[in-house]
Amino acid sequence: MWEGRFITTKREGKWEYVSRSRGIKAAVILAIDDGHVLLVEQYRVPLGRNCIELPAGLVGDHDDNQDEDSAIAAIRELEEETGYHAAIMTDCGEYFSSPGMVSESFSLFKARDLTKTGDGGGVAGENITVHRVALENLDEFITEKRGEGAGIDVKLLLLLQPGNF
Repeated sequence: MWEGRFITTKREGKWEYVSRSRGIKAAVILAIDDGHVLLVEQYRVPLGRNCIELPAGLVGDHDDNQDEDSAIAAIRELEEETGYHAAIMTDCGEYFSSPGMVSESFSLFKARDLTKTGDGGGVAGENITVHRVALENLDEFITEKRGEGAGIDVKLLLLLQPGNF
């Protein structure tokens, strides 16, 4: 139906959905450091407000790196967004966030052996705020951010189940 640089809208029969253009993939990073999880907050145009999320980014989204390895992209994105470098990035598999509307999947990675290398904040124009939140205070943090009007990414449900991490 329509194709842009990053997304394509499609129709199959009566079904309409969105997919990533050009085979672009996504990497989402679960980074837990000394009992704290690294989260990012940034304005999301589709929501019209800030959103609290796990760090994430596109894989192979530039013409010069279309064959980029997902684990390398996850290491790069974690450092760009949060200012932490991961010595180990473990692939936890492929997941689908909203399969009734979007064909996009993401690879979930666990980051280990973290070293703070900078402030993070993303690349030019991203304006990302980094949050290092104690896992024991995550419920309160999410409640506070929701009270401020922030959206909460569904992937944070991974962290709200007792005993998961």
